[in-house]
Amino acid sequence: MSTKATATTLDVLLFAVTAALAVRCGKSLAPLDERLRLGQTRDANEMVCTVDSCNVPTKPGALRKDVRLKNLYHRATYIIIRHECGEEETGGGDDSVHILVQKRSAQKDYCPDKLDPAPGGVVGFGEECLENAKREIQEEMGIDVSSPGSPHTIRKLFTFPYEDDRVRCWGYLYEVRYNGAICDIRAQEEEVEEVLRLSLADIKKKVQDQPGDWMPDGLHALKLYLQYRHDKRVGRRLLHGYSSGNLEAYGLRPKPEAIFFDCDDCLYFDNWKVANHLTEKIEEWCVKHAGLPEGEAYRLYKKHGTALRGLLAEGHMEHCDDAIDEYLKDVHDLPINDLLEPDEELQEMLEKMDPSIPKYVFTASVRDHAERCLQALGVQNYFEDIIDVRSVGLVTKHSDEAFRAAMKIAGIKDPSACVFLDDSVKNIEAARRIGWRSILVGRVGRDCGKPISSEHSEHDIDRIHQFRLVYPELFTGGSSFGSTSS
Repeated sequence: MSTKATATTLDVLLFAVTAALAVRCGKSLAPLDERLRLGQTRDANEMVCTVDSCNVPTKPGALRKDVRLKNLYHRATYIIIRHECGEEETGGGDDSVHILVQKRSAQKDYCPDKLDPAPGGVVGFGEECLENAKREIQEEMGIDVSSPGSPHTIRKLFTFPYEDDRVRCWGYLYEVRYNGAICDIRAQEEEVEEVLRLSLADIKKKVQDQPGDWMPDGLHALKLYLQYRHDKRVGRRLLHGYSSGNLEAYGLRPKPEAIFFDCDDCLYFDNWKVANHLTEKIEEWCVKHAGLPEGEAYRLYKKHGTALRGLLAEGHMEHCDDAIDEYLKDVHDLPINDLLEPDEELQEMLEKMDPSIPKYVFTASVRDHAERCLQALGVQNYFEDIIDVRSVGLVTKHSDEAFRAAMKIAGIKDPSACVFLDDSVKNIEAARRIGWRSILVGRVGRDCGKPISSEHSEHDIDRIHQFRLVYPELFTGGSSFGSTSS
């Protein structure tokens, strides 16, 4: 027997004798910190793989008792055990997915008696995380995922940081598909008191009713798993720059604090009839009032972002409020009620959205135009406010300044708490630069007439009504467990 094995055996014996004596004498064990200092907890002198806050291993490692006492960063594995038992998941619903949950032994040095939905273990010094996961599930539950031909499989999903007042670690989350019977589970008495088979729906209810019964980091791992599973189901892009898009440092998304809707060609689509009218009005104004040649309005738009900014920058319009207001009023003087009609499907969608999240119209046009569009569609009562070109200081909508101004108006500091819908790939790109999460609405470009897409959006959809299909968590009846937003 090796020296390490001998030491491990002695640790187990010491722990068992101490616990037995306490029980025989009718006394409870000493406080955890004291037992840790005395090395009387299970595996107290095991060498652990410690890391820094960026998950880079520290060369010496540390004793397990010191990791607990000093709350050192370390690596740990978390395993979601899907119990399929030959059954196929039907419809992806939470009632059809079951996982195996451990009730931890009262002898554990961390979270004794707690329910653990993602059992695993602390990674030893020099140990590979995958090997740790395989070993832990074999030792604690008798599930073999290593042998060739085993019906049970294991795969890594992501890595995540976790920190609270008792634990600081980098977790490696794995998913195991277990096809055996519950009676075949051989729980390790020193580690596991009981194994429960629960549906995800049951777990959500139990967590809501008794959150204190659950192991905090295991519960966090499960929430991340549910977010990951949800994103896969709705086909959400994992974009770099967001914590929920980096599987090497995976994090929960914040609940949206506001949802921003573009107005023209987003809240409605009329084959660009309104947009074409606007273009014609701008062209007419530039020729009639500014004396510019035909086509000059488009050149100003391409060079300066908007025709208005071009008119001001190149001296074709007096830079005063009255002149700007007159221009904006003239070019937006359109027969909106003749061009748009009430949209009952849009009304129903907005009605079913989470009422705790305010909705804004964020438009490159003016407030009066947006108000008339909303009234024509019958959705004027669903929005907190309209953020228009005046609100953002006349800057182009696809500028960083416009998005920062919109956040300030909405009173939001965290850009990742903003969800944005727009038909412009330029605007979607600007939103991502700031850190907003976006959906491109419309897959055909107005200028090119060809299919468009955006690598900066989490989803591309054909029309606004499909929003509920890609973001079901924001609607009545959507999941409320698995991330702070979903």
